[in-house]
Amino acid sequence: MITVQRSHSTYTPDNVGVGIVHIGLGAFHRAHQAVYIEKNLNRNLGGDWGICAVNIRSNNQLVDQLKANDCRYHIAEYQDSQHVELREVNAIREALFAGEDKAPLFDRLVSPSTKIVTLTVTEKGYYLTPSEKALRQDDPHIQHDIAHPTAPKTAPGILVEALHRRRELGLPPFTVLSCDNMPSNGRLTREAVCSLARHRSTELAEWIESNVAFPSSMVDRIVPAMSDASRERLQVELQCNDLNAVMCESFSQWVVEDHFPQGRPDWENDGVQMVKDVHPFETMKLRLLNGSHSLLAYVGLAANYQTVAEAVADNRFAQLIRHYMNVEASPTLDLPESVDVEAYIERLVGRFGNDSLQHQLAQIAMDGSQKIPQRWLNGALERLDQHADIEATALGVAAWLAFVRGKDQAGRTYTVDDPMAETFSELHARCQDANQLVSEALKLDDIFPRQLALNETFSKAVLKAYQTIISSGVAACLGSSDTAHFGG
Repeated sequence: MITVQRSHSTYTPDNVGVGIVHIGLGAFHRAHQAVYIEKNLNRNLGGDWGICAVNIRSNNQLVDQLKANDCRYHIAEYQDSQHVELREVNAIREALFAGEDKAPLFDRLVSPSTKIVTLTVTEKGYYLTPSEKALRQDDPHIQHDIAHPTAPKTAPGILVEALHRRRELGLPPFTVLSCDNMPSNGRLTREAVCSLARHRSTELAEWIESNVAFPSSMVDRIVPAMSDASRERLQVELQCNDLNAVMCESFSQWVVEDHFPQGRPDWENDGVQMVKDVHPFETMKLRLLNGSHSLLAYVGLAANYQTVAEAVADNRFAQLIRHYMNVEASPTLDLPESVDVEAYIERLVGRFGNDSLQHQLAQIAMDGSQKIPQRWLNGALERLDQHADIEATALGVAAWLAFVRGKDQAGRTYTVDDPMAETFSELHARCQDANQLVSEALKLDDIFPRQLALNETFSKAVLKAYQTIISSGVAACLGSSDTAHFGG
């Protein structure tokens, strides 16, 4: 029998002012940042920190559905398959789709009441190269924003135009807070925005650099993409007939650099960790949680598993990620003494085993070219400098390289959802053997740092793992379930 706890908003939504604009209205925002704002509004019985949430390129349907329900929706927070809290959320007070018509969005962005702009646009939404973190000036969307700065298509372009308008009106700039899984995401957001602004005006770029705050943040909550099956499950299990509902785990963490010149919610009273330096927390999360997720995704898919819980229930995969986290990733972290990394790792393994979420490995595998540099490769460079073990990381890279073929071991084809998908397809088509393929793949400097690509130990380890996957299957890299190869 499932135990359901229900919580409702305690404030009057119509009396809440909008102080935050969020770009990237999706499941993660609704289950993470919006929930923290919901808690803040509940505790303060309202206030001026409601959210205007915006999609700029896709999912107009979600915006319409939210509007039809006065932006009210529910979050099902699963502790496990038998314990769940169903939370009502009214923190989003306005939903916009800003495709061709961005006038309502800019009206909101230049409003004096807007103090903070948050973003969840995924790594690729910043238009930075994965390895060098430089603006992709050759990208068609960035080229459009350079040529048409007053009618931008990208998130960086929208921020540049909004900040330009506020400057012209004599308004102080809003604070820009990235909530995407990138190390130093505040610094990288600043780089994307200022690089684009320089194409418009050196003076504007300098004003942004001097006056706009770009604090970093670390976000953590497992939020699978919603499907018809998960919506039906909410209806049956929880009697929740809400098209906008989201399922997620009960665990949630948000660590934020405390730099908000125009003010902010008193988040520290709602469970947000407000700190001077986010870096240790974000590196831990990226390399341990996200790194393990990507490892499970590519190796798990190669073994025909579909969900995270299915993969980690296999002792070979549980041992693989424990080895990766304990042996390869943890030694690269510089953590405060107060952090118990061993306890964090075991809690992660438990979270991965939460079978109530049905978190699809294919969802995690998306956009690998944008993710694996910060999840795996930066740590691998440190390990190789110390002549230390990188075997699990090399296996992950090999499994990823097999995945981006767009064809599984049985010859079935699938779509590779990645900004560099065409590059990978061409790479596999022209390479005659595994040795050439691995060599050419490591030369993709948009992904692999040159120092790593030239490292013979790393390239040999990737080649060996790739050859084994192709010839004998990924199971041959892992050993038996009783004596897993990665048992250390």
